[in-house]
Amino acid sequence: MQPYPEHLVQHLALKDGTAVILRPIRPGDAEIVREFVRNLSAEARHFRFMDSTRELSPRMLSHFTQVDYQRHMALIAVTQQHGREVEIGVARYVSDTDGRRCEFALVVADNWQQKGLGTRLMQALMAAARAAGMELMFGEVLAGNQKMLQLAARLGFNARFDESDPSVIRIETRLGMT
Repeated sequence: MQPYPEHLVQHLALKDGTAVILRPIRPGDAEIVREFVRNLSAEARHFRFMDSTRELSPRMLSHFTQVDYQRHMALIAVTQQHGREVEIGVARYVSDTDGRRCEFALVVADNWQQKGLGTRLMQALMAAARAAGMELMFGEVLAGNQKMLQLAARLGFNARFDESDPSVIRIETRLGMT
């Protein structure tokens, strides 16, 4: 595993002024990740997992929190509530075996949507993937997830229906060098 990428930590303010930290996930974040997923709405869980997952299995929790920061990266957004850190969003990528293409996933807690958080998470994730040598980022989005499709379009992703499943739209973008 790579050392913790401290250089990816960002302190920012959302559109409403709320202070948020974007940072790479750590194994010690397991409990806030579990709580985050548990508190997502049924719709948010459906759009993220494409099923009704409410509780993460120990295996899923380990996969989500124990990343190598190169081939598998997860950036979480956290804020302070009642004196403790609370996860409010996460963006992650996992690279293909070739190490040049990666699949991403994004989810923002319902009451934190429409504040620019998803955009900031995706921009940071795309920059991290680019720095890790990824050339293409792709994802699968349920056709009913209009918010994600609109965000992806704003970020330069191209969209096309999956021929094998019309309920899924494949989105992708070339990361290129900046």
